Amino acid sequence: MNDTTQRPPLPDHLSIDPRSPHHVAAVFEHDVGIKFNDKERMDVDEYCISEGWIKVSSAKSLDRRGNPMLIKLKGKVEAFYR
Repeated sequence: MNDTTQRPPLPDHLSIDPRSPHHVAAVFEHDVGIKFNDKERMDVDEYCISEGWIKVSSAKSLDRRGNPMLIKLKGKVEAFYR
C-alpha cells in the first residue's frame, strides 16, 4: 500500500498554482502533506523547504487579478506523502 517507487520525489519548492514555474503536476496525483513548525497544515498554497517558508491564502484580501493574496510564514517546513 505504501509503494514509494511510483511516487516522484518531492521538490524543494512547490506551488499548487498551475501557472507557477514551481508547479509539478505529477506530484499532485498523490496526496501531499506539509508540516510547518511540527504541526500539519492543510491550507498551504506554496512552500520552500531550503528557505524555510510557506505561503497561505489570506482570508478576504484579493490581488488585482481577483486571486487571494498570499501571506508568507517562516519556520521549519517538512513535506511528505500521506
